[in-house]
Amino acid sequence: MDYVPFGNTGLTVSRLCLGCMTYGDPGWREWVLDEAASRPFIREALEAGINFFDTANVYSLGRSEEILGSALKEMARRDEVVIATKVYNPMGAKPTQRGLSRKHIMESVDASLRRLKTDYVDLLIIHRFDRATPVEETVEALSDVVKAGKALYLGASSMWAWQFMKMLGLQRARGLAPFVSMQNYVNLIYREEEREMLPLCRSERIAVTPWSPLARGFLGGNLPKQGEKTVRARTDTYAQQLGIGSEDDYAIAARVHEVAERLGAKPAQVALAWVLGLPGVTSPIIGASKPHHLSDAIGALGVTLDAETRAYLEAPYRPKAVQGHV
Repeated sequence: MDYVPFGNTGLTVSRLCLGCMTYGDPGWREWVLDEAASRPFIREALEAGINFFDTANVYSLGRSEEILGSALKEMARRDEVVIATKVYNPMGAKPTQRGLSRKHIMESVDASLRRLKTDYVDLLIIHRFDRATPVEETVEALSDVVKAGKALYLGASSMWAWQFMKMLGLQRARGLAPFVSMQNYVNLIYREEEREMLPLCRSERIAVTPWSPLARGFLGGNLPKQGEKTVRARTDTYAQQLGIGSEDDYAIAARVHEVAERLGAKPAQVALAWVLGLPGVTSPIIGASKPHHLSDAIGALGVTLDAETRAYLEAPYRPKAVQGHV
């Protein structure tokens, strides 16, 4: 396993981050694994040298945090792992149970810590930008969480670059704990983040941890034009919201498979290697729900794409409407 600095911090993380949305309660999403099925993947990740784990309070409405917290408490020392969780999405039907108000942030952090069985998280991420809450209220509350020792670092997720810079500017002007990472939607079939957000992150030395580097599994082959689709592909309504599966997408996927065959690699490894090769990318977030998923992802670290191959993979891309901000 390779390890890299986490943006402009002294933290060091594995080149891959294990995303834990897949682990929780199958009643939340059909493709989610229960605790017994989840634990082997967390153990395998640790044994492979992955020290970075990403979850969120909304994943299975807290069950993902519970499973990850229990597994890490049993399988690893707390000072050996980096745990990230998120706040923003609804955790109940009431209006106070969502967003980035001071109330919801404070209550959500305490609830996440209980579920994760830890005194602190290494990284607290705002899951999205909250248009309903004053930015000043949000950044002040987040900084207070850091001052209280409940989170060591702060991160953000998909939003417009101007929104991110506005929050960064307020944090700096007021001497508040800053965002040190951006978790955004980046892959071969969705490259709009290369226009504004990725250059901003490079300029400000912000760690980048792309979510869905395989486009919800599409670039790994879970949504073939003909043939059987996986359970995830059949039931993932968010993938449908993202508009995955256009003719341009399939043209790119075809090139991914062609390059994989030429290199003696798997399509998922080629797609992940492309993301890993983007300037400024720190640790893509990978999911694992089948025995080969982790080994495939780790194998991508050994796949090198030269400039000509990268250009060949990118050529069919056409600009898209911005996705992933909601």
